[in-house]
Amino acid sequence: METLKQILDFVLHLQEHLNAFTREHGVWVYALLFAIIFAETGLVVTPFLPGDSLLFAVGAIAANPDSGLSFWLACGIMLVAAILGDSVNYSIGRFAGERLSRRFPKLIKPEYLKKTHEFFERYGGKTIIIARFVPIVRTFAPFVAGSGAMDYRKFMYFNVTGALLWVGLLVPAGWFFGGLPWVKKNFELVVLGIIFISILPMIIEIIREWLKHKKAKKEA
Repeated sequence: METLKQILDFVLHLQEHLNAFTREHGVWVYALLFAIIFAETGLVVTPFLPGDSLLFAVGAIAANPDSGLSFWLACGIMLVAAILGDSVNYSIGRFAGERLSRRFPKLIKPEYLKKTHEFFERYGGKTIIIARFVPIVRTFAPFVAGSGAMDYRKFMYFNVTGALLWVGLLVPAGWFFGGLPWVKKNFELVVLGIIFISILPMIIEIIREWLKHKKAKKEA
């Protein structure tokens, strides 16, 4: 429970924590950014780590010349982390996906895998791109692609394209909007808003499924 509270505090106060880390540890902040993005995209056991909100926060911090955080270096490092993360996740799914799913159902939750499979059924290979903007699905999409033996070259095309769009849209958004007085004053609300918008497609899908199930039950 304490760990969960610390993660929640880190997510809601990303800007403060990253600013403090940059001041205290300097260039090691880039290693931290790489580690978070890589783990969130590359390890199926860490879908709770910040993704969208982290990219936005990095852009907002880098917009301040006194922050010591380089916009372009941060973008490059997080882009590489996102591409490598998905590649590793794909490989894990390709060579050990079914075995891991059966052995660790509490860590690799069947409902997350089911939801990701539904995304693949609806969007095909483009799921890898779309999933970049959907928490949890983002973490499980490359794993499912690997376990489903998607062609690696095709996967890498979607992987790189998705990473470029994800980093290329959210970090500049933080740069342009993060410095606005209202955003700076209400950064926690902005983070919550980003998280809500990110999971909105999943909420809509859950509601649709519930309504469909309810309708089928009435007709039966």
